[in-house]
This record gives sequence, C-alpha cells and structure tokens, in this order.
Amino acid sequence: MDTQVTELIGRNWLVNDLLRAGLEVATPVRDRGIDLIAYLDLETRLEGDADSSAGFAARPIQMKAITGQRFTIDAKYAKFPDLLLVHIWHIENPAHTVAYGLTYPEMHALAEAKGWTATQTWKQHGFYNMSSPSKDLVISLQPYVMSPERWRQLVRGASPLRALGRVAEAEDAERHANEVGQLNGGQ
Repeated sequence: MDTQVTELIGRNWLVNDLLRAGLEVATPVRDRGIDLIAYLDLETRLEGDADSSAGFAARPIQMKAITGQRFTIDAKYAKFPDLLLVHIWHIENPAHTVAYGLTYPEMHALAEAKGWTATQTWKQHGFYNMSSPSKDLVISLQPYVMSPERWRQLVRGASPLRALGRVAEAEDAERHANEVGQLNGGQ
C-alpha cells in the first residue's frame, strides 16, 4: 500500500473514531502541521459530560498512520504544545488498528525517559524514529491508547498525564516544550 493511500485510510479511520466518540471534526484548508481539528461545541456536548455547561473546546491533531508499527518524535512539533500527535498502527488490519495520542510535551518526556534525546540523531536533527517498537515502548504507550472517553477528555484539555495524576511530569514536559520553542526563536 503506498503512503498516500495509507494516509487517506488513516485519516478516514481517525475521523470515524472521533465521530464515534461524539466529537465534531474539521479539516484545515492548508497543511501547516495540523491534519484535523476535533471539537465539542454547545450542541455536541454529550449528556452525562461532567462539564456540559462549558462552551467550545477543540484540539488540533497531527496524524501518523502506518500499516505496521512505528513511533516517531520530531522536535518541529514542540511549537504546538497542545497539538495531539496521534500514531495509528496496523491501519491495514481494522481488527488490530490502535491509536495512541500524546501531546508533544508528553512525547518528549517519554523520549527522555527512554534515552532517545541522548542519541546523535536527536541531537543533530531533533528527530527519533523507532521502526520496530519494543515491548517496553508498547507498555509505556498503554496510558495513551485512544478510546471515546479519552478523545473527549483530551478535547476538553485534560492530558493523559494529568488524568493519571502525574501532574509534575506533565508540567515538566510543558516547560520543556516552551524552552524548545524559545530556542527555536518562538516559531
């Protein structure tokens, strides 16, 4: 399957997953790092939502779809600390398709914990790619597996780390993203 077809299937899978979660979806006209925007408005608030009186809430999404498993982190996304980076694995096999959603600060905290930011590739290019994710990585990604409730939580603004009570780790990751943004000229 060529990469364009994989991306199209991945985007359609993601749109369907977001709609099943009761969210609305918008597609930016230009590709400037954001593939989709998932949002809740007054009419799409779900019955039983803890904060059903709140107004509009949205989350930009950058999607990485693949026919197998691959995990990448790229420093160019540090300038979007609220961007949800969604890795969709096994897009060719719907029975095994899984999505992991992390913000850049969360991804960077994971990369630091795994030692990836100490590699030459990261230091020189601000990029790390794991084409065959280890069992340890798959276990580390479990808190970030997307479900209808997790989609709604993230669109409302609750990060997975905060939801798990790992506030200090989330704040450290956010601080790092701000530092990277400043080092890159605030771009």
